Amino acid sequence: KQGQCVYQGLTMFNQAVWSPKPCMTCLCTGGRVVCDEITCPTVQCHFPFTPAGECCPVCTEPPNYPGEPVSPLTQEEMQRILWRKEEEKHEEEERLRKKEEARKRRRKLRKEQEEKQRKIVEARRREEEEALRLQEKKREEEYRRQMEEEKERRIQEEEDRKRKEAAERKAQEKERKLEEERRRQEELLREELLALVEKEREERQEEAEEEEEVWLRGDVFKMPPKEPEEPEEPDLLPAPMPRPPAMTEDELKEVEAEEEEEEEEREVVVDRGGLPPGCDISDVTATCENAKLTHFPPLVIPELKSLNNINSIPAEAFNGIPNLEWINLKKNKLTSAGIDAKAFKGLKMLSRLYLDGNLLEAVPPDLPPTLQELKISENRLRGIDKTSFQLSSLVILELEGNLLSEGNVNPLAFAPLKQLSYLRLGRNHFRTIPQGLPTSLLELYLENNLIEEISETVFNQTTNLNVLSLRHNRLDETRIAPMAWFNHYVFAHMVPGLEYLYLSYNKLDGEGIEPESFFGSYHSMVELCLDHNQLLAVPSGINEMTGLHFLRLNNNMISIPDESICDPNHSEDSTLVALRLENNYIQEISPTAFSCLRSSSSLILKPQKTK
Repeated sequence: KQGQCVYQGLTMFNQAVWSPKPCMTCLCTGGRVVCDEITCPTVQCHFPFTPAGECCPVCTEPPNYPGEPVSPLTQEEMQRILWRKEEEKHEEEERLRKKEEARKRRRKLRKEQEEKQRKIVEARRREEEEALRLQEKKREEEYRRQMEEEKERRIQEEEDRKRKEAAERKAQEKERKLEEERRRQEELLREELLALVEKEREERQEEAEEEEEVWLRGDVFKMPPKEPEEPEEPDLLPAPMPRPPAMTEDELKEVEAEEEEEEEEREVVVDRGGLPPGCDISDVTATCENAKLTHFPPLVIPELKSLNNINSIPAEAFNGIPNLEWINLKKNKLTSAGIDAKAFKGLKMLSRLYLDGNLLEAVPPDLPPTLQELKISENRLRGIDKTSFQLSSLVILELEGNLLSEGNVNPLAFAPLKQLSYLRLGRNHFRTIPQGLPTSLLELYLENNLIEEISETVFNQTTNLNVLSLRHNRLDETRIAPMAWFNHYVFAHMVPGLEYLYLSYNKLDGEGIEPESFFGSYHSMVELCLDHNQLLAVPSGINEMTGLHFLRLNNNMISIPDESICDPNHSEDSTLVALRLENNYIQEISPTAFSCLRSSSSLILKPQKTK
């Protein structure tokens, strides 16, 4: 306790007094030990005597003052003095014995108190260790849960990506089949034309032979004209295709010579295209997955429209394939130094460029203005300047998993993107929302950054925004500007209205969400995620969201939901199909708290925490 002292291994209470040895007294005051030696007075007697256990001598006879005569003691007086000394000795021994017993009792009491205090300290230590263990276990469970959610998110993104790529492949396959069908139809038409030409040639030859025969025979062998016959009924079956007559030896040699010329022309086309071994070409797509290229080969295939799996790109790489519409260079080892500044400049029809999973540190320069989709995720981009995106037709831009932050992204970088609708900037190092977002933006993804604040004007121009993801950031209500959401946190300026809002894994508490926070989104909000924050109550306005389908408020500090989720007067019109409230402090629930839910199975309440 406060003020105690430790002296020679013993714990003394505050203001305790003791004598560690004769003629010395010690005091415990405010946790400090103070000891003084006793000063003995001068005695005026012939026979001074120091009793046992005392430090100062005492007189056994009256004091002898100066000037007084000293009379000798009689035998009787001396005997009385000795008896008195013996009695005093016994008394002193008895006093010392009682004092020793009292000291033993005090020592025993002190030991008992020390043992009791030790047990209390030990129990407190065990409680603290148990609390720390439970806290560590809770942190481990939270970390494991976060990892599982991150894994699920990545799996979902991978599935979405695979579905998207599958849809693209399906569209390409459909386009390829249509092209094959068109070519087959052209081939059939060409064969039919050849057959008709051959038939017409045979007919002309037959007519020439008949005329020659008539000319040779003259009028001698002319046959009288036949009587007109009755017309026969038309044949319902189509007339059989006439077979060409057997070719002569000269004609056969001529056909073989034509085939050899066509084969040589095909070989010349391949040589002119420059397609290296290991690459395949089908219709208008070239693939070099098995070629193990270390540089971009010079190709001359004007019909080519798609290309993928290339490692380095010189200036003249695409000179022979100007009709490319889609380039896929994902997961190679391309560096910014490995891409020539004029590599993409001559591609006047390029609409999609994929550069994900490379080693790029900057956006390639002089990209074609026809680009509509650009992906440079999972690279090493260290900055974006105001001239990086001179792409007025760009609709989709993905820059996830780079080294971007508000310090290396120029506020005018997105200004030229007049048609940008879809922007992904997740898994970067942004601490604030990037400035200068285009007004055409519909979806913005900024999850897994370091965002701690939202400035006052950052969303004032994005009037068409309907999907905003800020999950897994460091948002705190004190760092959100009062006018960040346009007039006290509201979304009223967004047209047609905010539909999806993800603010999970931040630090929002009861003071971070004003009563007007969701004004303007009562009829548009479809999904709202406020889980893993520090909310003490359900934010006001949620029970007025007439189109809300999914609501997540789990892992907060909510105690009583009351009627803040369901409005009893409009429960029959509710669209809410999923509600999560687990891991809060809910102990009491009113009968109408969840009356607007479509089904009781759509509500998750367990487990709850206890204070």
